[in-house]
Amino acid sequence: MLTRVNHIALAVPHLATAIARYRDSLGAKVSAAQPLPEHGVTVAFVTVGDTKIELLEPLLEASPIASFLARSPDGGMHHICYEVTDIIAARDQLTAAGARVIGNGTPRIGAHGNSVMFLHPKDFFGTLIELEEVN
Repeated sequence: MLTRVNHIALAVPHLATAIARYRDSLGAKVSAAQPLPEHGVTVAFVTVGDTKIELLEPLLEASPIASFLARSPDGGMHHICYEVTDIIAARDQLTAAGARVIGNGTPRIGAHGNSVMFLHPKDFFGTLIELEEVN
C-alpha cells in the first residue's frame, strides 16, 4: 500500500524563521511560503533528497497547527505523510482493519494538488499519518 515517505511535517511558530534556519544554517533548498486557507496553514517545503520536510505555520486561530503550537509552543513533528497509489483503496483497507480516518473519509486536495487524508494518531502509536495519492 505505502510506496514511500512523501514528507515529514513540522509545526513551527514562525515560518520565516524556520525557512531562514533551514536555508541559512543547513544550506537547504526551501520553497516559497504558500498559504493554504482551506487547511488553515501556510506551508514551505524543504527538499532533502527525494523527500521533503513540510514547515507548517497556522494561518488561522482555528487551525489544527495553532492548537498543536498551544501545546508545544516551540513547535515539533506534526505528522508523517506516506504516498499511496489509490487513496480510496487504502482508506477502505485501513478502515476494514480498524483504523480511523479523521474527518468524513472523503479525501481533500493537499499542498501538491493531490488527494490527501489523515489517520488518527491513536491508531498509529501516537503519530498522525497523512496519506497522499501519487500516481
